[in-house]
Amino acid sequence: MKNINQKHMSDSFYLGLLLALVGGFLDAYTYVLRGKVFANAQTGNIVLLGLAIADGKIGHALSYLIPILSFIFGIILSNIIEKVYKENNRLHWRQITVLAEIFVLLIVGFLPLGSLNMLANILISFVCSIQVESFRRMNHLAYASTMCTGNLRSGTEQLYQYILTKDIEARNKFLQYYAVIFLFILGAIAGMEFSKYLGIQAVWFCCIILAIIFIMMIEKEK
Repeated sequence: MKNINQKHMSDSFYLGLLLALVGGFLDAYTYVLRGKVFANAQTGNIVLLGLAIADGKIGHALSYLIPILSFIFGIILSNIIEKVYKENNRLHWRQITVLAEIFVLLIVGFLPLGSLNMLANILISFVCSIQVESFRRMNHLAYASTMCTGNLRSGTEQLYQYILTKDIEARNKFLQYYAVIFLFILGAIAGMEFSKYLGIQAVWFCCIILAIIFIMMIEKEK
C-alpha cells in the first residue's frame, strides 16, 4: 500500500523546472516566429476579444476567440484523460498528456510560416492548456509551468514571510518559485535563439525536453 504522503514523479521539483523551460520556450517561439503573440496564457486574447467586439470587428474577434476555445478544449481533454486513465497501472495518465504534447508540437514544426501561423498558435495554446492543467503542483506547491504571474505572487509572499519570520520552510518555497521563474526565462532565451537559427523546427526542442520528462515519470517499483 502506498504511503498517503508519497509524491509522484510528476510533482517533483526537477520535473517542474523542465516544464517551466518548455513554457518559456514556447512563448518565445510564438513571439519570434508566429506573429509576435504569446500563446501560453489567454488573458491578452480575452482582452483583445473584448476590444474587437466593442469596435464591431466581429471577424477580427474570431481570431482571438479560436485560441481561447482551443485552450478550453485542452483543459477538458486533460480532465478526460485523467478520468479514463487514472487507474491505469502501466502508464500514468500524465504521461499520456505529455505524449499528446509531443505529438502536437511535432505537427507544429511542419507548419510553414505565414498563413498557418494562426493554426500553429492554436495548437500551442492547446498544448499549454494540457500542460498547465495536468501539472498543477510541484513539491506540494501549487504552481503553473506556462505562465509566471501566479508563481511570482506566491514566491514573493513566501519571500516576505521569510524576511518577517526567518522561517526555513518559507525560504525553501520562495526559492522554488523563483527557480521556476528563472527556468522560464532561460526557456524564453533558448526559444529566441533556437528560433533564429533553426526556424519553425525549433519547437522540436520542446519535444526532446518532454520526452525526457516522459522518461522521468516512469514509476519504479521499490
